[in-house]
Amino acid sequence: MYKISYAVKVDASLIKKIKEFCVQHGIKQGFFVEKALKEQLAKEELIEDLLDLKSLRIQEESAISFEDYLKKKASSPNV
Repeated sequence: MYKISYAVKVDASLIKKIKEFCVQHGIKQGFFVEKALKEQLAKEELIEDLLDLKSLRIQEESAISFEDYLKKKASSPNV
């Protein structure tokens, strides 16, 4: 995997905690930070998905079943 440097400003006390944690657990800081960022992105995407689901639930009553959709699609002439 191609990797690049990504610099951000972070509170000094947080950097100290990350360094100590990584030393105690025998892991590299880059690995730890990359993993944390990936996990946070996944969490944020899940939150977005849940909000979408909640907002679309209102439309659920007017939705047709998937089977009906497939039947309708199959009977439509190809364009």
